[in-house]
Amino acid sequence: MVVREDISTEEDARRGGVRWFYIALGWLAATIGIAGFFLPVLPSTVFFLIALWSFSRGSPRFEAWLYNHPMFGPPLQAWRKHRVIPNKAKLLAIGCMTFSLMVVIFWIADGWILPLATSLILAGVAGFILRCPSQVPAQPPS
Repeated sequence: MVVREDISTEEDARRGGVRWFYIALGWLAATIGIAGFFLPVLPSTVFFLIALWSFSRGSPRFEAWLYNHPMFGPPLQAWRKHRVIPNKAKLLAIGCMTFSLMVVIFWIADGWILPLATSLILAGVAGFILRCPSQVPAQPPS
């Protein structure tokens, strides 16, 4: 099989560029997630999930660092292993979505189409969030 060098070079360059994009996105999301610890209206968990996903695509080393971090790691491990969303995170997410919907209804939308579309999307997201377990399942005694 003949492989053209220019094709493999273009693929490697593109892969490298995409890799750096994922790493940059991961660090941006992690930075916003850290800010979420200090700003009560900014959810941190979702940004750490985005960071973990981005790092899994761009840097196994950064993914391992975030996944095994003493403070940030346990919620990420619970999500990855069991799809657990803690009650506090659920409450904050539903509260922020409700606030956002009220902003759309009272200050942004002129008609009923935008609030309806926003309500349907947020209801779907809320349904997903509420459907996820809140605690890691108990291990049966061995």
